[in-house]
Amino acid sequence: MFIDDVKNRRSVRTFDGKGISEEVIADLKSYAQTIVNPYNIPVEFVFLDREKHGLSSPVLSGEKEYIAAKVKAVKNADVAYGYSFEELLMYAVNKGLGTVWIGGTLPRDKFEKACELKDGELMPCMSPIGYVASKMGLKETLMRKGVKADTRYDFAELFFKNDFSTALSEDDAKKLEVNAALEAVRLAPSAVNKQPWRVVVTENAAHFFEKKDKGYDNGTYDLQKVDMGIALYHFEAQCREEGKKLTFKISDPGIQLPEKTEYVASYIW
Repeated sequence: MFIDDVKNRRSVRTFDGKGISEEVIADLKSYAQTIVNPYNIPVEFVFLDREKHGLSSPVLSGEKEYIAAKVKAVKNADVAYGYSFEELLMYAVNKGLGTVWIGGTLPRDKFEKACELKDGELMPCMSPIGYVASKMGLKETLMRKGVKADTRYDFAELFFKNDFSTALSEDDAKKLEVNAALEAVRLAPSAVNKQPWRVVVTENAAHFFEKKDKGYDNGTYDLQKVDMGIALYHFEAQCREEGKKLTFKISDPGIQLPEKTEYVASYIW
């Protein structure tokens, strides 16, 4: 089940050094061709070889291949990017592969060149792809400790009932049949584990908001908007697996907002 993959998944930075087969890469490429996002903004995936393209990252070891993605710089491109890229990474996780979102700790110029990035295109992130090493490297252990990678905000800190003044209880979420979907959101990866998503749930909708932190919006794209795309994908994927019918909508519900909080999108049922 999707929620089980979410619970079992962790960000992997230490790989076994063996790489993955051409058959596995072909399968990933084939699946990537099927991915669409609610914004209908095409996201193009690029598969890169460490040795062939001369690539690396200071926070990784043992990786042989990477997946990057690029998107045209249009409105909501960063959210669409997060949604589509996370769908491919969760597919890889389901196949037993290790992944990790990398947005800052990479030689960006080299990756953009390898992706043949054009004017008017964005490449916010990449992920190594491969099999997990039997033991974490020291760099990975220290990094996970630094960002408290194994912790998440409590349910009541992220999810709200009708407006931001009332926390949503897990019992209420269960009555609305969105408890597992919200838990999938709660456990999602995010830049430096900031978990910027906030969700206000009503009787027939889940409204997603970005709780903004400094340093993630470079004026071209917002890494926390990428995180919001990840959250949207997690919610929708779990609901879809449970047979819940959703309609995606961008329509600000007019809820009074806390400071530095911005409406993103809604799912209606």
